[in-house]
Amino acid sequence: MPKVVLPISNGFEEIEAITVIDVCRRANIEVTIAALENIQTTGASNIKIEANCMIEDINSIDYDMIVLPGGLPNAFTLAENKKVQSLLKEFKNQNKDIGAICAAPYALHKAEVLNKNYTCYPSFEEKIKEDGYHLEDAVVIDGKVITSRGPGTAMSFALEIVNILCGNEVYENVKKGLLFK
Repeated sequence: MPKVVLPISNGFEEIEAITVIDVCRRANIEVTIAALENIQTTGASNIKIEANCMIEDINSIDYDMIVLPGGLPNAFTLAENKKVQSLLKEFKNQNKDIGAICAAPYALHKAEVLNKNYTCYPSFEEKIKEDGYHLEDAVVIDGKVITSRGPGTAMSFALEIVNILCGNEVYENVKKGLLFK
């Protein structure tokens, strides 16, 4: 069973985090929610999530992929957190998959693990780099790094994570079950 770690801090974007968690679990991907501040973390729209563990408990060797949801100030917190930055570099060095959506590609940029081609929430490319930015694409995959634009692209992003970790057959079955076009 593939395993994903999803770090969150206060101000995370609920649609992005929950969509990734839900869609991945439908594909029998084990998702561990790792909190940076408190086990109970409050999202950008005041929805509270209880994490499975603290980020300090995470070892990159135990996971196949790390996925960062966006939201503010979550994206900045992820970009400044030493453990998250270290994990991102470890995933890159271990040739494992890395995902980020919305403003979270900024954290990938800070860790120097963002590949040339990417997308993010519009205007955040100004904080990252304009070279290689895809304005119109909902999801961009460049090597082992997958990025997406924001809440409205979260389902496409989550399904692509399923495709990467489980293959096309599982991807198609989950997509069909969700009635996603």
